[in-house]
Amino acid sequence: MPLDRATETYLRHIAIERGFSQHTLSAYRRDLGTFASWLATAPAVDSDGADRAGGSAVLDDVGRIARADLAGFVDHLTTRAEGALAPRSVARMLSSVRSFTAFAAGEGWLQLDPGASVRPPKAPMRLPKAISVHDMERLLAASGGTDADDPVQLRDRALLELLYATGARISEAVGLSVDDVTTLSDTGEDLAVVKVTGKGNKQRIVPLGSYARTAIDAYLVRARPVFAARGASTPALFLGARGARLSRQSAWLVIQAAAERADLAEHVSPHTFRHSFATHLLEGGADVRVVQELLGHASVATTQIYTMVTADMLRDVYQTAHPRARR
Repeated sequence: MPLDRATETYLRHIAIERGFSQHTLSAYRRDLGTFASWLATAPAVDSDGADRAGGSAVLDDVGRIARADLAGFVDHLTTRAEGALAPRSVARMLSSVRSFTAFAAGEGWLQLDPGASVRPPKAPMRLPKAISVHDMERLLAASGGTDADDPVQLRDRALLELLYATGARISEAVGLSVDDVTTLSDTGEDLAVVKVTGKGNKQRIVPLGSYARTAIDAYLVRARPVFAARGASTPALFLGARGARLSRQSAWLVIQAAAERADLAEHVSPHTFRHSFATHLLEGGADVRVVQELLGHASVATTQIYTMVTADMLRDVYQTAHPRARR
């Protein structure tokens, strides 16, 4: 099976059978294309002189891919002259290739999966970057008030309030429809919630605080109709200037503009809202498994990294309160 045909078969598989999004498919296609380009020019032998499957032969027969090809690809990515990739980027690209070789082995194109024993370089642990509650309040205030007359200000305030209130990813926020914001009444009292569709099309229900609900209501009543009149009918919650669904790039610019107006020294990205959401909940005493559910993490281990962010607070409280914490 030629490598290009095998790649297309695999991409159809993950699109149809596994339901991957177009964004994910593009990432896999890009990673596998990089791997194929490297194979086409890779040396035919290892440094010790042993035969290796690489070179153009692999392009004509995916069954010739060997473990040395994947290991060599990792080495290439971490040392290439045009710029070595960060460990996390290498790990992502290797994950794409390993997923492909596992599929190829399952289809019988490879006798053994050569990627099963290849490990990515270890990435240094990076703590999520969150801003303080005070800085978040400044950032939200800089986006405009809910009593503003400008539709753009009303939309931007609603978007930023929702990001902080729910911890949604930027792609999840711009992917919301109007009907995703609703009210639950079976809890004894009305509870404003938003239905978020995350990775793998998994849905989760996240409560909306009063500030976020007020901002969204103001936007829906006084701003969204203005944007909607400029374009074709769409169920999207957040609309751009021409009435179409707001793009991730436009939402990113909204965040950057608000951060500049708030004169924040720290870099603020869309994920800053998600990190701040989790960190502030944990600092407020929320259970880590509740935060896991709100963030849509498949594993609590992913959420537990945020507990390290609050370690400074725990240390300060301990040193201040415990009678034998200091000499």
